[in-house]
Amino acid sequence: MSYPGTEEIVRRAWQIGTVVPGFNIPYLPMMEPVVRALRDCNSFGLIMVARLEWEKFESKSLRAIRDEYEKVKDEKHTRLHLDHVPVIDEDDLRVDFEAIIAEAVELGYKSVMVDGSRLPLEENIACTKKIVKLAHRYGIPVEAELGAVMGHEAGPLPPYEELFASKKGFTSPDEAKRFVEESGCDWLSVAIGNIHGAISAAGKQQKKPEARIDLEHLALLNKAANVPLVLHGGTGIAPDYVQQGIKLGIAKINVATAIRQPYEKLMSESIEAAQEAVYQTMIKLLRYELEIGNSADILLKTNMEGK
Repeated sequence: MSYPGTEEIVRRAWQIGTVVPGFNIPYLPMMEPVVRALRDCNSFGLIMVARLEWEKFESKSLRAIRDEYEKVKDEKHTRLHLDHVPVIDEDDLRVDFEAIIAEAVELGYKSVMVDGSRLPLEENIACTKKIVKLAHRYGIPVEAELGAVMGHEAGPLPPYEELFASKKGFTSPDEAKRFVEESGCDWLSVAIGNIHGAISAAGKQQKKPEARIDLEHLALLNKAANVPLVLHGGTGIAPDYVQQGIKLGIAKINVATAIRQPYEKLMSESIEAAQEAVYQTMIKLLRYELEIGNSADILLKTNMEGK
């Protein structure tokens, strides 16, 4: 059976007003219940790992995630995506981002993300353009980020309401237009009020602030960028905001904290119980919050017709 590629699937989601969720895997045993839930709901989603998840959690490495994925993959329901590879990381250190992304491409990841959002605009464009050139040779789409999606920094966040009211770090529509045109990226992660879950030891199990989306700002970005937009930090945003955001250009949404915290609460007692908690959380997310039961049939339909 021939299925469409990741770029085609996400673009179709953007065109028809639905979404492809991406699920981060900071602990390898989380992957099986995530894939099982996607299959049981007949949904489509991305299995993802970010650099910080093998640096600060227990996903081990790009290869370890790939090998675990090969055991459980189902191409009707999943693809493997390399999430955040920063040029400058959360500890303000330069990262050999090109080497990491090149390794992922060689290992068979089907989409990649370069995160130059801590750089000045010109440098972010230049670094993203390098990765686009590399990945497109293999037919692999590139996600980039513009604006400051807060939460992965070492220190505490400013009060959320202060962040939202000031639009601090929000992606600029004018810069988004220029960035996409000059970098050639396929998808753009934007800052519109969303925040990442805490990664510090003190903050991992704290309740994430209830974020929301500036929908008017999102509409401007969708028109300016004219590519599928990505919402990072999806956990904690009210479903109504998420559903409206999907209609305004969000074609990919990242979910990490919502499935990581249930796993972490039970992992020391029983891996099986922790996996079951992930599975039940996934079912709720797919069917009732994201409302994408049977999305696999919709998103893969064009390539399935006549087969």
